[in-house]
Amino acid sequence: MDELLVRREDGVLTLTLNRPDRLNALSDTLADALAAELEEATSYDDVRVVVLRGAGRAFCAGADISGASGPKRLDVRALDRANRIVRAITRLDRPVVAAVHGSAAGVGCSMALACDLAVAAESASFLLAFARIGLMPDGGSTVTVAASIGRARAMRMAMLAEPLTGREAYDAGLVSHLADEDSFEIVVSEVVGRLGAGAPLGLAATKRALNAAAYAGLDGALERERTGQSILLGTADAAEGMRAFEERRRPDFSGQ
Repeated sequence: MDELLVRREDGVLTLTLNRPDRLNALSDTLADALAAELEEATSYDDVRVVVLRGAGRAFCAGADISGASGPKRLDVRALDRANRIVRAITRLDRPVVAAVHGSAAGVGCSMALACDLAVAAESASFLLAFARIGLMPDGGSTVTVAASIGRARAMRMAMLAEPLTGREAYDAGLVSHLADEDSFEIVVSEVVGRLGAGAPLGLAATKRALNAAAYAGLDGALERERTGQSILLGTADAAEGMRAFEERRRPDFSGQ
């Protein structure tokens, strides 16, 4: 089964994360494929809008750390893959829309928030889950979340790992659009249609200008996150957090 479904139709490039049995958690293969498609999208003359979404009942549950070998897969290479995706989204000269239903957790949340517009279903849940396993937010979310909802609410999401529902995320200014379950696809289609009918050069210039203002520190944040996360991945607390996640229990952190 292809882990990434790619469709180009009527000026829209739709990229669907397709690991529904894992809630679309990012494998190395999926992360590499997604980054490559996003980077390639700038060369498609027929594409005016990119849509990022997940198959099944979730958007993306974050990095795949399930199974006995899961923690070993979460290393600096995984961070580099996440950073590559976020850079591709923010640097792409086309609007990128996240269509979020179900869970957007960890790096899945980071990816959704890096997109230019995000349509959240009522069922959506936005969670920076890193604190639950002894890690720090990555994927640029230390900048994107604070830029959207302010430092205090960002600290609450990051340090307490409190999820926001789709409505709470919309009310806080974390996402641009909210839809109930019945109208979700209609709202996504309307947003994409309006972007597709817009002036491509004007939209590209607008994206560059707004990202330069709001995300001026993004590259620095990605490097800080990479350094900090790399250190944390070697700690006893991170090992305990990932064991606890796999064993479905509360972690016992020691500060080591």
